[in-house]
Amino acid sequence: MNFLLDQSTDARLVPWLTKHGHTARRIGREYPAGLPDEQVLAIAEREGCILITDDRDFGELVFRHRQPHTGVIYLRLASYSLDLLKARLEHVLTHYADRLDRFLVITPGDVRERRD
Repeated sequence: MNFLLDQSTDARLVPWLTKHGHTARRIGREYPAGLPDEQVLAIAEREGCILITDDRDFGELVFRHRQPHTGVIYLRLASYSLDLLKARLEHVLTHYADRLDRFLVITPGDVRERRD
């Protein structure tokens, strides 16, 4: 799978995702830092990437402004350890693999699927 990590998302996920056979790029590394959220979502959609973010503004872009996307994983974890982050993502990649094209909200104990 192809992933694009928002600039605010923990950069340590890139090698973890790559190690698990995925393609992962990040805003601020392969793309310029500070891009507006609209551009980040457009890049992910154009390149067929699932966006991983902890920025709630992407929900507004998808649901209120109806911007197209190829999947968003919103990490709503407040404070978290890298181990928790990896565990929650592994759970999503294992149990929600057929729904990654949707808007998924990840919390410490739950995964919610929001439809466009």
